[in-house]
Formats: sequence, structure tokens, C-alpha cells
Amino acid sequence: MSVPAAYLGIVLIWGTTPLAIKWSGEGVGYLFGVTGRMVIGVTLALLVLRLIGRPLVWHKRARHTYLAAGLGIFIAMTAVYWASQYIPSGWISVVFGLSPIFTGLMARIWLQETGLDLQRFLAVLIALLGLGTIFSVGIELGVGFVLGLTGVLVSVITHSASAVWIKRIDAQLHGLVVTAGGLLVAVPLFLLSWFLQGESWPLVIEQRALSSIIYLGVVGSVLGFALYFYVLRHVETTKVALITLMTPVIALLAGNWLNAEQVDAKVWAGTALIMLGLAGFELGGRIRAQLRSSKASESVGQ
Repeated sequence: MSVPAAYLGIVLIWGTTPLAIKWSGEGVGYLFGVTGRMVIGVTLALLVLRLIGRPLVWHKRARHTYLAAGLGIFIAMTAVYWASQYIPSGWISVVFGLSPIFTGLMARIWLQETGLDLQRFLAVLIALLGLGTIFSVGIELGVGFVLGLTGVLVSVITHSASAVWIKRIDAQLHGLVVTAGGLLVAVPLFLLSWFLQGESWPLVIEQRALSSIIYLGVVGSVLGFALYFYVLRHVETTKVALITLMTPVIALLAGNWLNAEQVDAKVWAGTALIMLGLAGFELGGRIRAQLRSSKASESVGQ
């Protein structure tokens, strides 16, 4: 596969996922939407693993990894699907743009990774200012919008904690194996939640909701994940990080064009601040490290 095509595919998939999440619950409820997606996802992930001849492993660290991934999927996805009832789809992607920052901060605490230098500290403050700007818009629009934003924030924090937990276990598993194992943990929890909520199979599933569920299960989950790891193997990490700077803008535009979601100036300002903070947090340190490495190589060459 062409690497640029795979890169573009990730940008489009991640940029359209929030809108598909919102559509997938229309007329059927958010729990049906997320549960249907995960059932499709785990079925397809297990099938792909079988086709490529890579079985699930069940040693202790693998089981712990599946638990960390599964709980992260269940809590984060439940929160974001619930939140999608209250806020425009584009806002979901904007707040999720903070996930690398939350992941970096948690990695500093639990994995003793790169410290929070002055540049990264300022980047965090800028991103939080952007989040505060968007929350101020939510307050003006009503309690429902604040609840929705809070739900997405819970999802982001859970997603980041799950990623750090998996990294801390360090079971050295293939990405698709982690996905399948995590879904095997998460799917029973989704089914149990659907049952405990007293949900019943919808008598009618609108075409848009059904198409969104299938899209998220096949494209948003398995294909998107496969493309991401393919690109990660062939492209510098710095360029991969740029994906999270593009997807919020695409999500806001998709919501506006395809779902008539209004985006006022404050939301764009908050988005710009979050993206600026993310760029400073993710790219600044790497660029400095590359410059230092280049200078060191030049010194050795001289």
C-alpha cells in the first residue's frame, strides 16, 4: 500500500469517526450503537488474526494487557458515546486532541518518561486555555453541553490511562492482538450494560445509524488501527503526530457540512489553542532532539 494513501486514510477515518459516533445512536440509543460497533470489531479482529496466522496469547502479562485495554475501551467508549447525545460531533475530536498531552503527563508519573520542561509546561497551559474556551461556550449553551464535554474529557483521560497502563505492562504484543484481546474483555461489559439498562432490540434501525455502526466496526476500529501501525512503521514519529493536529479541523468541518452543526468563533479559537498546545507538547521536544542529534553528528564528522 502507498504510505501517503494510508496516511490520508487515517486522517479521514479519525476525522469522520466523531460524526459516525453521533449518527450511530440515532433512533437506537447510544448503548446499541457502541455495542454493535464493538461486536463487529471483535469479530473482524479475530477473523483477521486467524487469516494472518497470529493467535492470541494467554500468559500473565498478556492477560493483564487485555484487561487494561478492555477496561479502557469500555469506559472511554461508553463515555464518549453518551456524550455524543449532547454536543456537536466536531467538539469530540477537538477535546480528544488533548489525549497525547494527558498520555505524556501520565507517562511522566508512571513510566518516568521525559520530564515536563518549560516548553511543555507552557504548551499544557495553552491547551488547557483552549479547553476552557470551549467549556465557556458549553456553559453559555446550557447544562447538556457541559455534561457532554465532561463526558468526552472522562473518555480522554481513561483512554490515556489505559495506554500508559499497557505500556507499563510492556507485554510486547502485536497491536492487533492487543485490540482483539481488549475487545474480548470489553464486549461482554457492553452487552451486560445494555441488558442492565433494560434496552431491547430496536424495531427499526435507520439506514444512517446502521451504516454508521458498520463503518465504525469495520473501518473506524480494525482498518483504522491497521493503517495506523502500517504508517507508524514507515513514517517518522513526528509526522505521525501531525495527524492529531489535522483531525479536529476535519471533524468540525464534517459536522458543519454533513450535519449542519454550527461552529462559532469561540470554538475555533479554543480549537486553535488546543492544537497550538499539542504542537508545542508533541513536536517541540522532538525537533530539539533532532537538532541536537544533527549537531552531535556534525561534531563527530569534524
